[in-house]
Amino acid sequence: MNLLEIKNLSLFKDGRPILNNLSMDIWAGHVHAIIGPNGAGKSTLANTIMGLSGYRDFEGDILFEGESIAPLSVDERARRGITLLFQEPARFEGLGVSQFILAGAKGASQALAEESLAKVGLAPAKYLTRAVDKTLSGGERKRIELASIWAMKPRLVLMDEPDSGVDIDSVNYIFAIIKELQQAGSTVVLITHSPEVLRHADHAFLICAGTLVDKGEMSRMFEYFNGKCIPCVHVGQPVVDIDAQTLTSA
Repeated sequence: MNLLEIKNLSLFKDGRPILNNLSMDIWAGHVHAIIGPNGAGKSTLANTIMGLSGYRDFEGDILFEGESIAPLSVDERARRGITLLFQEPARFEGLGVSQFILAGAKGASQALAEESLAKVGLAPAKYLTRAVDKTLSGGERKRIELASIWAMKPRLVLMDEPDSGVDIDSVNYIFAIIKELQQAGSTVVLITHSPEVLRHADHAFLICAGTLVDKGEMSRMFEYFNGKCIPCVHVGQPVVDIDAQTLTSA
């Protein structure tokens, strides 16, 4: 069953198409990956699905459980069960860790906040009384944001470069939470340029210049990271030959 349907989505910035007649179906209960070079439109797609400011004026439609969410605000989409883990983790001066974790959770309690922190490898006694501010490292903030998502148990979670700027321990906790979210019934979409992140997906979409150029099982989509990019079916990026090293870093 399709949880999310992207229908002929186009979005322009400064007169240039960032998303270009993009269509894809996100199946409920699966872990999907969206891969492609830098500038392909991956983060723009996540921001548009979430309804962030600057990403609401688009052509086409976005259906969630068969209903258009195009008119809905960010808060309304969040109440439907859609959330986004940003590439740059959140920082809210003065907001407590416990308050941040429980903000979107159902049945919020101190016990849930403690359990959520433990799930991402952070000692509740050390972190619950702290603030989500500059005293926390980027890795700590990303883990705390991940703890808030685990507490929320969203219907759909979009993760933009979930392994960006974190150490190996944090990455392992991220992968464990992805698996637990799927087992709990959440659908996960990983926005990534990392083959290691792709390994944790069931299915992947390859986009280039805002257009879908290939899709398939995770194992087959590794060809992209081996330097075997699918020829674009449109006029646009890439405009020159790209070697395997560039593809891997894109």
